[in-house]
Amino acid sequence: MATIVMSDDGIVFDGKSLDDGPLGGAETSFIEMANALAARGHRVLACTNCAAERVHRGVSWRPIGQGIPDSADLYIANRGDKLIRRCPGARHTIFWIHNPAGYLLKARYQWKLALRRPTIVFSGASHAGTYPGWAFAGGREIVPYGVTELFRQAGARAEAPPPRALFTSNPLRSLDWLLELWAARIQPAVPGAELHVFAGAATYGSAGDAKAAKMRPVLDRAAALAPQGVVLRGPVPKAQLVEELGAARALLYRGDIGETFCSAVAEAQAMGVPTVVQDIACLSERVIDGETGFCVKDDDGFAEAAIRLLSDDPLWRRQHHAALERQRGWGWDQAAAEFERIGRL
Repeated sequence: MATIVMSDDGIVFDGKSLDDGPLGGAETSFIEMANALAARGHRVLACTNCAAERVHRGVSWRPIGQGIPDSADLYIANRGDKLIRRCPGARHTIFWIHNPAGYLLKARYQWKLALRRPTIVFSGASHAGTYPGWAFAGGREIVPYGVTELFRQAGARAEAPPPRALFTSNPLRSLDWLLELWAARIQPAVPGAELHVFAGAATYGSAGDAKAAKMRPVLDRAAALAPQGVVLRGPVPKAQLVEELGAARALLYRGDIGETFCSAVAEAQAMGVPTVVQDIACLSERVIDGETGFCVKDDDGFAEAAIRLLSDDPLWRRQHHAALERQRGWGWDQAAAEFERIGRL
């Protein structure tokens, strides 16, 4: 059993936040990793901007303002530069990042990375490629996010479902583009097709307040397209999202250059939901083109692939079964085992 200290100085959250409602990808990953390391027998202390101390699923949560211990067997600093040099007596240090790494080239990161030399953990090959070879690091490792266990339990469906597509990401990540393509090309070609939009500022906690004004025109556009089969649902907790994915025919998502893993696509694929994406950033790592969905080059290819998936039952069955077989083998226990290896626990 090792002592592991994790830290995050972003939005307010603790281990129970994942059970209570929608949550952003970086926070979800932090919680899932803490839970998985605790489940593997380690003593895990998570220091965040949480409201109070609590123990949840074997993880001890503490407000970061109360201090971070000076030592640990493994210290995991999550994304913030002010955390890099904390816990100075740790035997090993991981700096875990979730966005494209260009921001690490700022002076306030580089001098701290030069002094501490932590192992920087990226979530995929495209993510690692955003950090140049000359920049400071004590090591570089790739550990994909795990898929939450809830999404890894779906059984094969005997019949193809009705033509219901889902969007489950940030509405600022090309939802406006998808709405236009849906109304002009996809929905007219598939009678009765629906696009259910699970998106909104609530996913991002207090930080979502600043984004709400930017999201509002996109969400208003989604609401206005109700006659074209668009259903604005808002963000939902993971347990409900599992039910919605279990009834869905496809996930449609263009992608975003700022994305480094895309849990929304990974979750859908693990549930056996064929997915249409464009070849942007990490998405070719999430979808096996032609087998578990389509990873296309342009708008025409996206529309054609979406229409096929929503209307071709044999194609849907093949991709549904392929996704179940090939896209749910990596969970948070496997990711935690990689952190153990990196931390030499």
